Amino acid sequence: MDYKKVIRRRVLAVRDGWEEPQRARSECLITERILSHQWYYRAENILLFMSFGSEIRTDMLLKQAWKDGKTVYVPRVEGTELQFYRIFSQEDVKPGYKGINEPAPCKQIFQYADILEDSTLMIMPGVAFDAHRNRLGYGKGFYDRYLSDKESMHTIAIGYACQMVEEIPADPGDIRPGQVICI
Repeated sequence: MDYKKVIRRRVLAVRDGWEEPQRARSECLITERILSHQWYYRAENILLFMSFGSEIRTDMLLKQAWKDGKTVYVPRVEGTELQFYRIFSQEDVKPGYKGINEPAPCKQIFQYADILEDSTLMIMPGVAFDAHRNRLGYGKGFYDRYLSDKESMHTIAIGYACQMVEEIPADPGDIRPGQVICI
């Protein structure tokens, strides 16, 4: 059996079983870490995933980014690719791919340029992470493909402490986040 599938199944089972007090505490601590991070402080553009299922909730980050005057983009699955579209409120999203909240396609799509390197921060999800910043997603490679030509973009993967594992086997196309924060 594929080792990544084994890790994915095991970590998702543990994450799904985490109790609400643990979740709430971790979400507050991670939100504080992100909001005090130099990459967040300098960023004008925030690319932020919409939480789904037992993923760490990003609601507090989303609301604070708007309060801080950041331009917020969230992902939309289009075929086998991700595109990030600007949203102005949580009413701008509705269930899409696999029931995950997504924005409607609009003209305000995020356009990456090297000059935006310091002014853009991506907060990304994952199923499991290791100490070498390897990230295991859900198996479709959306974030790896999206970041394949944007490796200089500041990226932080976030999750609960239970999502840290000893080792994740890395494939040549896997893109490591700049940082991993799991609490």
